[in-house]
Amino acid sequence: MHDAVIVGSGPTGLMLAGELRLAGVDAVVLDRRPSQDLAGSRGGGIHSRTIELLDQRGIADRFLGAGRTVQTATFGNTQLDLGGLPTRHPYTLALFQNYIERLLLEWVEELGVEIRRGVEVTGVSADDDGVDVRRAAGGPVRARYVVGADGGRSVVRRSAGIPMAGPDATRSSLIAEVKVEGEPGQQGKVDGRGIHGLYPMGDGLVRVVVTEASLGPAAEPTLADLRQALVEVFGTDFGVHSPTWLSRFTDATRQAEQYRKGRVLLAGDAAHVHSPTGGLGIGLGLQDAVNLGWKLGQVLHGTSGAGLLDTYHAERHPAGERALKYTMAQSLFQKSDPRQEALRDLLGEVLRVDGAGAPIAALITGLDVAYAPASGHPLVGRRMPDLDIAIAAGPARVYGLLHGANPVLLEFGGPALEPGPWAGYVRHVRATYDAGWQLPVLGAVPEPTAVLVRPDGYVAWVGEASADGLTTALGTWFGQRG
Repeated sequence: MHDAVIVGSGPTGLMLAGELRLAGVDAVVLDRRPSQDLAGSRGGGIHSRTIELLDQRGIADRFLGAGRTVQTATFGNTQLDLGGLPTRHPYTLALFQNYIERLLLEWVEELGVEIRRGVEVTGVSADDDGVDVRRAAGGPVRARYVVGADGGRSVVRRSAGIPMAGPDATRSSLIAEVKVEGEPGQQGKVDGRGIHGLYPMGDGLVRVVVTEASLGPAAEPTLADLRQALVEVFGTDFGVHSPTWLSRFTDATRQAEQYRKGRVLLAGDAAHVHSPTGGLGIGLGLQDAVNLGWKLGQVLHGTSGAGLLDTYHAERHPAGERALKYTMAQSLFQKSDPRQEALRDLLGEVLRVDGAGAPIAALITGLDVAYAPASGHPLVGRRMPDLDIAIAAGPARVYGLLHGANPVLLEFGGPALEPGPWAGYVRHVRATYDAGWQLPVLGAVPEPTAVLVRPDGYVAWVGEASADGLTTALGTWFGQRG
């Protein structure tokens, strides 16, 4: 029996596989695709908080070297400046999903993760002791837990009977990588249907996005469907041929009512589907994976009770819900309509007021996520800033201390602290830091004397000239050890 089976080797599944490997968990990934090369250019990039997560594992430079950074984001027709955000990565990274998957695959292969390809999962059956993952060919794969990271049409979710809730689709679009006759160059158009465009990608390939005249069927689209839609919008099909891949997406916005049902968990698009506008999809999935990985690892090792997994839903469901609201709002502006354009223009006037766009920028980038109730020190439940600190070994960065996915207890003066029975798991570091503490939207916050940082980079406890609450926080998040 495996500790965990991850169904799906997209960005979410790969990130989770890496997190579980760092946690010392025997996890296997099952994917129906014969190769990772079939991902295509679906997602268009990742935002600041997601880049920070990669930085926490020491792999951000791989992604930054492969993509292009952009220091603005758009809401309606208003450009929001990301350059002033208090992060080491105040930008969006433009990088297609196929490159993101290849780089994540490179990382998990270095870690020794097992990936079984060409495996079609047909369902799951859970009992008190584990989960059987059924396959189209061969017997079931047995695991203590299964995570569905198998996309918006998740077999795992449907088999587990987890319902989705949210607004139905109002329009659908075709997206493809194809070859074309001649050299049409970049084409773009917005009309009453929505957004349409052709974007040359090099090597004779063109990325095509075109909104259909009516809501398309649930069936996979054909090249004939794409040609017809292009003719209706542009008056020509540009001679499209030889698709590398072809798909259909909608603006349906749905979220799983439960991210956990016993021994079955959901992450990424299996837990939430939405319009791709704004480019939040890949980042949401990676953030799910990093939140879940260390928790599932502790439960599997027996150091934390299974109840710790309930905090995965409690934390990530509201974060996902807020992001989905953004995609619904943004998608309103992606077609030509006088009423919506009036709203967009008025909203733009508001957002251009100094500082007014900061909350939206923080939402888009994921830097505003808060997992704690609005009480106590403002750092609690928020991402730990990547401070430039000094430790006994010399200059260091906070995120450099998180590469092994262990929690870190940072002391900045004040009373001496000891992690006690958690010393073998929590990294205890005495440091100095001379600059101010800044959080997105909130601005300057009181300087703590100590901070307990979870493996996912979020703050579990803050010391303010005392050790009050430290033992409780250690036990709550990292189990009863020793």
